[in-house]
Amino acid sequence: GPASQKMHYYRYSNAEVSCWYKYLLFSYNIVFWLAGVVFLGVGLWAWSEKGVLSDLTKVTRLHGIDPVVLVLMVGVVMFTLGFAGCVGALRENICLLKFFCGTIVLIFFLELAVAVLAFLFQDWVRDRFREFFESNIRSYRDDIDLQNLIDSLQKANQCCGAYGPEDWDLNIYFNCSGASYSREKCGVPFSCCVPDPAQKVVNTQCGYDVRTQLKSKWDESIFTKGCIQALEGWLPRNIYIVAGVFIAISLLQIFGIFLAKTLISDIEAVKAGHH
Repeated sequence: GPASQKMHYYRYSNAEVSCWYKYLLFSYNIVFWLAGVVFLGVGLWAWSEKGVLSDLTKVTRLHGIDPVVLVLMVGVVMFTLGFAGCVGALRENICLLKFFCGTIVLIFFLELAVAVLAFLFQDWVRDRFREFFESNIRSYRDDIDLQNLIDSLQKANQCCGAYGPEDWDLNIYFNCSGASYSREKCGVPFSCCVPDPAQKVVNTQCGYDVRTQLKSKWDESIFTKGCIQALEGWLPRNIYIVAGVFIAISLLQIFGIFLAKTLISDIEAVKAGHH
């Protein structure tokens, strides 16, 4: 009868939503979502280690910028986007897909803007980095994550302080003035020391009293270059790596945007065909 004809016609005239795009977007987002879960997990674990979860006022007490906050923010964004994309793809929910797509477009343009502005306003970026470094030098002993961040920066770039070892006067423990009774007075953290190849174990006291010696003797035992100069020297040498990472992230985002857009127009076409 006409009913069976209608059924028959209905199945062929109307392309269903492409499974291929649907599950591609779903798996793309599962990765996103899992990465978000990992970031959140790591951040919360680091916070619980520091006792922040049991005492949230500790967040506001840090003078330096706690690296964990950044990890948590990235985690929240990735978790939310991944969830929206997964559910949107599986349930063919246009609202969620548009939210996912729009947010990624927004993040993409924000990244571009940051890159362009950083390039155009290099002095401003340098000043912010100096402020960041100096505030973290001040609170070096207050937070283990900050300590590790500064130590790894100094070790990796073979540098000491923002502009030089004397910047460590900003920290009350390393300050050279007479008022301090700290054992580390007039020293530098161990990450400033030129590593001794003969020593297998890191000597954490290698920076003690270094700055009481003549300045001309400093570079025998510690790095004398500031970390700002070191990083400025590092960037041109590794510009291809930086650009490569940036392009890879951008391509991943563009791929996600393309998948979501295709799926949205697919769903809209199907809905229009159904009505």
